[in-house]
Amino acid sequence: MRRSDQRRLAVFALYQNDLTGRELDDLFERDTTEFTRRLAEDVLADRDSIDGVIRDYARDWPLERIAPLERNILRVAIHELRGGGEVPREVAVDEAVELAKRYCSADAPKFVNGILGSVLRDLPPVAANGEEA
Repeated sequence: MRRSDQRRLAVFALYQNDLTGRELDDLFERDTTEFTRRLAEDVLADRDSIDGVIRDYARDWPLERIAPLERNILRVAIHELRGGGEVPREVAVDEAVELAKRYCSADAPKFVNGILGSVLRDLPPVAANGEEA
């Protein structure tokens, strides 16, 4: 299974958790990959900090006003941008925007791209070895 598909499944599990409060383990299919499980669990564990980042960059949009699916797309991408993922930062942004294009409102891709682009600009650069410079 492609990483983008696994990332999508993590976003959907987090979305369902956000709406229903059900535990992630109850939301995963039996054959869910380790990557999907770990990504969703790591995002959930760091959700308060990630939500703080969203609040900082979406100044005119209270977190509760951001559509739940968009909110969880942002959470996964910000987690990956902050070094929690296994993909280059630009890929994390591109995949988040693609998810927003496919599953959210017409305005969502621009909103997601704007927030993530601002977050990306404020992060320290990454050296050739993948670590922050």
